[in-house]
Amino acid sequence: MLRQLLLSELDVEALKAERGWAELAARFPAVAVQALASGEGAQVLRLEVEEWRAPGFDPFTWDPRVFTAAGMERLALHLVGTEEAGLARSALEILTRYQGLVGQRNADSAGSLFDHLLERHRAQYALDQPQACARYQHALDTWQWVLWLEPQADLATQLAALFHDLDVPEPGAGEQTHALLTEAGLDAATCEAVRELLRAPESSPRGRRQALLEEADGLSFLSLSTEGFRQHFGPAHRCWRGAPKWLPGTRPLLPFAS
Repeated sequence: MLRQLLLSELDVEALKAERGWAELAARFPAVAVQALASGEGAQVLRLEVEEWRAPGFDPFTWDPRVFTAAGMERLALHLVGTEEAGLARSALEILTRYQGLVGQRNADSAGSLFDHLLERHRAQYALDQPQACARYQHALDTWQWVLWLEPQADLATQLAALFHDLDVPEPGAGEQTHALLTEAGLDAATCEAVRELLRAPESSPRGRRQALLEEADGLSFLSLSTEGFRQHFGPAHRCWRGAPKWLPGTRPLLPFAS
């Protein structure tokens, strides 16, 4: 899990009092911003922030490094190489891209049962294959966007976000996930609620939780896949024309969506 953001050659405590760092702390309360020496015992990954901020930077080049390092139980990102003014903004963007590794939770997803469900979810992906790894990262990211949009999201909605990409979009969708959750010991009512969320057809009236899932799914696409999509389809694609209606408050977190 990603739990530390390390800085060097800066007065970390003075920085944390500034507005940009206060915004980061509010967005990622589980991540401690600390001096480099505090990373002892963690897997420390050094990242050059000027590279992140460079015109034309492709964030996909960082993903294998970060997710490989995340194989350790405790991961710390060491950010270096930029002026103080841009560091907080870049740190917020970087943590947003890798928020699936932070794995923030609320009361409904705390505890050992959810730990077990996360393990079962991870086991469904062949993570040595790039496409499967990307789908897994998207699933974690969608879950985290659900919690950003609705901090009190219930357990069924969080699980639907996690498992939404496992079942094929056709009649019967949700059955694989339903069986997996049942076998893992989740109560019948929550299992059924997850199944209903996953198999709701696009033509059906959208409930509040269904709308939340769709918005989180879309934000995850913009966060993780925008640059590659833009390079392939160009900036005139209809995706960009429709994006502003579901980006209020999130654009500062999505540097590659603007």
